[in-house]
Amino acid sequence: MTEHNHSVVWIDHHEARIFHFNAEDEERLVVRPDNPHVHVHHKANAIGSGHAAENQAFFGAVVEAIGGSKAILITGPGVAKTALVKHIARHDPALLERVAGVETVDHPSDQNLLAHARAYFKTADLMTAQK
Repeated sequence: MTEHNHSVVWIDHHEARIFHFNAEDEERLVVRPDNPHVHVHHKANAIGSGHAAENQAFFGAVVEAIGGSKAILITGPGVAKTALVKHIARHDPALLERVAGVETVDHPSDQNLLAHARAYFKTADLMTAQK
């Protein structure tokens, strides 16, 4: 297996697509929550924030799929990407240090997402010291 230093995550509340990649190849993983048809929405007459709880098991599976990647770009169309970052901050602060960026990205094809991530890291790698 080829070593992949970079990863891109595209996430919404229905699935997460994770690509581990380098300049030559990539590996694709898809993680789905146990019940993908449950929408996170405001609950009427609720005490507290009024928002349905985030699916922590789903975010945990996404973190597991990210693995040991050295640099991670997290993308997605809505709030799931920021919820994932909050989950990482609470449960795996060391991984948070490897998050290179968080960007809003609609619904790209796998090829477009990977091309975007390669371009992102090409620029980001030029601006950071390599270990």
